[in-house]
Amino acid sequence: MYFIGVTTAGSSIMKLFPLWAEALDLNGAVLKGVDIQPNAEPEVYRNIVEFIKNDPLSQGALVTTHKVNVYQTSADLFEYLDPYAKLFGELSSISKKDGRLEGYAKDAVSAGLALEAFMPGGFFRDNGGEVMIMGSGGSAIAICSYLLNRGRGADVPTRVIITARRQIKLDEIKSIIGRINPDANVEYHVVSNAEESDILLNGMKPYSLVVNATGMGKDRPGSPLTECCVFPEKSLAWELNYRGKLDFMRQALAQKEARGICVEDGWAYFIYGWTQVIGEVFHIEMTDDIVNKCYKIANKFRSIHAVI
Repeated sequence: MYFIGVTTAGSSIMKLFPLWAEALDLNGAVLKGVDIQPNAEPEVYRNIVEFIKNDPLSQGALVTTHKVNVYQTSADLFEYLDPYAKLFGELSSISKKDGRLEGYAKDAVSAGLALEAFMPGGFFRDNGGEVMIMGSGGSAIAICSYLLNRGRGADVPTRVIITARRQIKLDEIKSIIGRINPDANVEYHVVSNAEESDILLNGMKPYSLVVNATGMGKDRPGSPLTECCVFPEKSLAWELNYRGKLDFMRQALAQKEARGICVEDGWAYFIYGWTQVIGEVFHIEMTDDIVNKCYKIANKFRSIHAVI
């Protein structure tokens, strides 16, 4: 199995995967990292997909950072693409089944599982809060697709704010959300600096969800907010990173007691994301018992190795 990313050697999965493979009886399974610089030439993505498709020992891959690029350059190589992959125009999971290459976008499922792990049931229905997602990439799309799903009934945010540095990124996510829930109250803001994000944050209601989906604090230094930011009272602050300096998380933790904030990092998202893709690649039904088993192994590993 391959891990297609940017700095794969720094991920905890490289040490965690062998423990999971043993627990799941995946005898002989090996995870190999493939580092690609963001927005590489199209043939780079296409070559790796073609290799996985044609190599009998290659079972599949998890894709981070390059999800959109892989889809745009290689979608025609797949015999099956799941509905989320077609809707989002991205691929996070590559697998094989009955001789065909299959592609999935698993982030919506993973994001939902991770959210439910720390967000109280009926959070938006009971409190009328809002959501601010800083960043407009695959994780932001996945979170919106889960929170704005019509099947949630009244348990949806009263307003969603999405920020990005470029209008083109906002246009992309706006198009997708329009197909998920055209009636949702969503605002799209181009922000050129952290001070502008602070202003948007200051206008939010209590009991809101604030998400750092920018990659800042892991792939890039810093936070999308300034040190003067003020989180809404009784809010949930979700740092999607689980490794790195985690400056956004540090800012939220500094206000935890004074403003009653619940702070969560990206560890659960990381676990659910990997177990979902491993299930596809190795054709394992990821039941609650199996996921919990993986979670316990991961948490023990995390405490020993201090991955944050």
